[in-house]
Amino acid sequence: MKFRNIKLIAVVLSASVLGMFSCSDDFTNLEPLGSTSYGNFWKTEQDATEAVNSMYYYMKDEDMFARGFFWYINASDDMVTGRIKSDADNAKNFNLTGDESSLKWMYSQSYKIIRRANDVLANVPTMEINENLKNRLLGEAYFMRAFHYFWIASTYGDNSENGGVPIVLVENMNNAAGGYTRPASVVENYGQIIDDLTLAADLLPLVTEMNPEDYGRAHKDAALAYIAKTYLYWAQYDSSKYEQVISYCDAVTNSGSGRALINTGNPSQDYRLLHSFENNWTSEYIWSVDSGIEGGSKLPGVMLENKGWGTYNGWGYYQPTEELYQAFEENDVRREVTILKFGDEFQFFGETKKYQSENSLSGFQFNKYMYEYQFENPIGVYVNPNGNDPTTLYNIPILRYAEVLLMKSEALIMQGKNGDAPLNMVRERAGLAPLVNASINALKHERRVEFAGEFANRHFDLVRWGDAKEVYAKPLHGRIHSDRSNPDSPYTVQEIWPARNFDPTIMHVWPIPNETVSSSGIPQNIGW
Repeated sequence: MKFRNIKLIAVVLSASVLGMFSCSDDFTNLEPLGSTSYGNFWKTEQDATEAVNSMYYYMKDEDMFARGFFWYINASDDMVTGRIKSDADNAKNFNLTGDESSLKWMYSQSYKIIRRANDVLANVPTMEINENLKNRLLGEAYFMRAFHYFWIASTYGDNSENGGVPIVLVENMNNAAGGYTRPASVVENYGQIIDDLTLAADLLPLVTEMNPEDYGRAHKDAALAYIAKTYLYWAQYDSSKYEQVISYCDAVTNSGSGRALINTGNPSQDYRLLHSFENNWTSEYIWSVDSGIEGGSKLPGVMLENKGWGTYNGWGYYQPTEELYQAFEENDVRREVTILKFGDEFQFFGETKKYQSENSLSGFQFNKYMYEYQFENPIGVYVNPNGNDPTTLYNIPILRYAEVLLMKSEALIMQGKNGDAPLNMVRERAGLAPLVNASINALKHERRVEFAGEFANRHFDLVRWGDAKEVYAKPLHGRIHSDRSNPDSPYTVQEIWPARNFDPTIMHVWPIPNETVSSSGIPQNIGW
């Protein structure tokens, strides 16, 4: 049975069993629900496996890694909202109240998974089950707890007056509601995340040691890569952590799983096929949203032309800007793979089309997520039949091996060392000439064009580099065509999003949902 199907079954089971002792929308409400007790449940290998399977449910939730956290990435200079949506527009303009319904789920749902991980870590160690299975399940619990803490800590926590996000572990998970406080600094969260990921890396197998039916579960390289990224985020406060970034990037490279870029010497084809289901489980994909025609990340459909030219229910959000298009070097093959502009030919439902849009605010569309739509009659084979759940076979990347290389390059450069070797591996795959003595600005450029429209998080990059205020003080532009129904119509470059006033003392973090603040008693982030 495929892991994604196991997860679907686990969702049903969790509603009847695990849901009885997982937390509600507010993470501080941890009382068991219903009559099923721990003692009645934690008996068999099946019980333990179902408990672990339930931790993966929110990976495919629309409000997590389809939109959700992407509304914050959408604040960057790479894209605009694309359609009128007040919550999204207010986020992009840094004008939030904490009551936005589209932005309240990520925090609470992350704590639900943290609670489920804590349940596993509290109960599985004493179960009399196969030791190898026990180790793997515990490794997955440590990883998933750390992964969700990574996202909420970096999104809502800082090393200043706000502090981190509450640390809920096995030891304190049954504290009374309102009994949790924020640590003095987000670095306490980062330290806990690294502790969890270190344990996970020791317990988990390499992906090359896993059975195909278990693909999508946490594995050793994912843990090692997130240790590196956690240290990278920590390094904005403590530059000594850059050395650890390098060590753990090397640990991924040398893990024995054969991590490598997709690079056959054909740059345009390599980067195109990289962003397709053809490479879901290959050497570059370290952590992604296990997706399919029955569920997964909806991001491909979210980015597709609104109503899909009358063929499929695209949602029309997250449209590239002229600034992103111009950021690419002229001979960078990634530009055409990343962005569709008016007149570009592409395959859609078995037909050759020229891109045009009567809906795009910018005159562009992200092309990275379009591969599965090219086939004749793709519905039910490559694309979800339900346009209200527009997933495809493509596993949406959250962390790729290219990011491991660029994290290492950044850490080397920030230490005053030469970061050319890992950076030029990424450039070579794109068909570009190598750089000599690459600067930090060259590294920033490479991250931008390599990961445009991905969860690598351009917005947070700008924040942690201290660049957000300057970048966001400039308006964003698009190509406004004289006839939006005609792919060959002329255009003028016009402002489509005004300059924004980014206050780095407040807007470096996002507001915690007010319903969580009011029910838990933790303080709201200052200034929101």
